[in-house]
Amino acid sequence: MELDLKINEFEGPLDLLLHLIKESKMNIFDIKIEEITNQYLKYIETQEKMNLEIDSEYLVLASELIEIKSKLLLPNEKVEEDEEDPREELINRLLEYEAYKEITKTLKEKEELRKEIYTKAPSNIQEYIEENTEIKSDVTLDDLVDAFQKFLERKKESKPLSTRVTEKEITVSSRKYEIGLILKRKKKISFFELFPVISREYIVATFLAILEMTKSKELVIIQNDTFDDIICEAIK
Repeated sequence: MELDLKINEFEGPLDLLLHLIKESKMNIFDIKIEEITNQYLKYIETQEKMNLEIDSEYLVLASELIEIKSKLLLPNEKVEEDEEDPREELINRLLEYEAYKEITKTLKEKEELRKEIYTKAPSNIQEYIEENTEIKSDVTLDDLVDAFQKFLERKKESKPLSTRVTEKEITVSSRKYEIGLILKRKKKISFFELFPVISREYIVATFLAILEMTKSKELVIIQNDTFDDIICEAIK
């Protein structure tokens, strides 16, 4: 078997040994220790000829392989049935390492998947509203936020909020434009009717759009009595 490997291609001696076993199409439970030891030592020798520094852990495993090889080559007049296979400990270490690699691979895949998820840190919404924002009657910004939160809780019961980024970007500007078109047709609309799509990015963009439109005096928020519906009305 030709070796054209670099020491930095592997995470450690077990990684190298596992690679050699798979390349040789060996059964990990029945390692041909003489063959695999020769391949491993050839690898070490190649690295030394290239003047590459060999980590001590590679040399430790090399000595272990030589020891296992020598035990298997020694003639045994009597072989006890319960006598431990010299390869057993090495096999167990390789199986444990292989399982570790699989778990690491799965975690990396989940990490890549997580990058597709949209999250946004909490922000202070006060910046979207000024003292002279048109909110009539006794409705305050806190009342509006409280009503909005209760609305979201009701929606959660029927459909969980989606957090995955959609292909079409939802922005505050696009929602302001859409709300402006609605108010041109209807003049007034329930605050809650402006949230027909239940996705996190859509809801956040819509809520901030409403606050910006009150700030720029494009609409006014009205609630006649405490438990009445909250109305968004276009300013003429």
